[in-house]
Amino acid sequence: MKSQKNKRSTPLSIVVVVCLVLGIFYVTVVRKNQGEASKQSLGSEEKVAPVVRVGTRDLGKELTFYAEFRPFQEIDLHSKVAGFLEWINVDVGDNVREGQVIAKLEIPELESESERAFSVQRRSEEEIKHAQVVYEEAQTIYERLSAVEKAQPNLIARQEIDTASSREKSASSALSSAKEQAISSNADIKKYKSLLGYANITAPFAGVVTKRYADKGALIQAGTSSSTQTMPLIRLSENNHLRLSFPVSVSHVSQIHIGDTVSIFIPSLNKRMEAKISRLTRKVEVSTRTMDAEIDINNPNMDIIPGVYANVSLNVNEKKAAIALPVDCLSHETIPTILVLDSNNVFIERPVETGLETASYIEVLNGVKAGDLVLVGSRAGFKAGQKVKAKIVDIKLG
Repeated sequence: MKSQKNKRSTPLSIVVVVCLVLGIFYVTVVRKNQGEASKQSLGSEEKVAPVVRVGTRDLGKELTFYAEFRPFQEIDLHSKVAGFLEWINVDVGDNVREGQVIAKLEIPELESESERAFSVQRRSEEEIKHAQVVYEEAQTIYERLSAVEKAQPNLIARQEIDTASSREKSASSALSSAKEQAISSNADIKKYKSLLGYANITAPFAGVVTKRYADKGALIQAGTSSSTQTMPLIRLSENNHLRLSFPVSVSHVSQIHIGDTVSIFIPSLNKRMEAKISRLTRKVEVSTRTMDAEIDINNPNMDIIPGVYANVSLNVNEKKAAIALPVDCLSHETIPTILVLDSNNVFIERPVETGLETASYIEVLNGVKAGDLVLVGSRAGFKAGQKVKAKIVDIKLG
């Protein structure tokens, strides 16, 4: 019986051993294959990282202002004297030359005063002639009597000589008075000539008539009158030469200078141009906390209409050949950092010091050098020490 049991147990032990060997072989092979698969899987999980190459570029902070075109000169043209409008030969939209007569006033009272002044002048001239004759006669008599008195003393009574002297002095005084009257009348004539000249109303500068206030026959008051009823004749605007005026906020006043070049865009005309700042008021208005700046614009074709708005752009704090990165490369922390790719394609985190910042780029003062590759865009899925596949991108920002 015992021998039979041994004969039965022998095949069973062989089976167990074979099973153990197969199990060990299976575990070894499977784990090896899983390890290789795991390695392959890890190798395939290396992420593609967008990076930019650090370089230099010119930076400048751009300020944009809203501006309005205004005539270089604009006035409401008044008359210097009062009168009725005899005629006016210009209307809205007409171009006028400097010195051109555009209207004439009828001033009857002034014409009468001028005629009276001429009459006084003629009378004064006649009085001068008469006084001159009287004076010469009295002087001749006095000189003759004086000569006889010297040649033969006591021959002529002293009273007669004194009377002749008195007549000579009186005639001289009358002559002087007539001459003064003539001077006064001449001054009146000059005054009335000037006032009558003001009846012709002329343009003080070349421009465009942008408004007409009066018509023929209207009573025009003198512009020097304090009356609130004083009415101008026309509004004259110099539109071939314009002022582009824009307010500068108090925070940017120190960055604006006369002679700075600006870029101008006129939306209504889809037109761009460059010009220089011509003048500054150099005073910040308390109510608006702004300072006005002006640019002179030549407008020979009159295509720019006063009152049109424009955008004025100005670069300030310009820096040439600055090491710069897109703003998306930096973290938003108290001390900004960047992820720099080393020679093994592994990210290294570096703190950086920044300088001038524009809308698209930021100057890096230290922490990076030209030629480095830096992660750009979102950092989600990337961290220091991570190995990646680099993809250099070309960031074209303004």
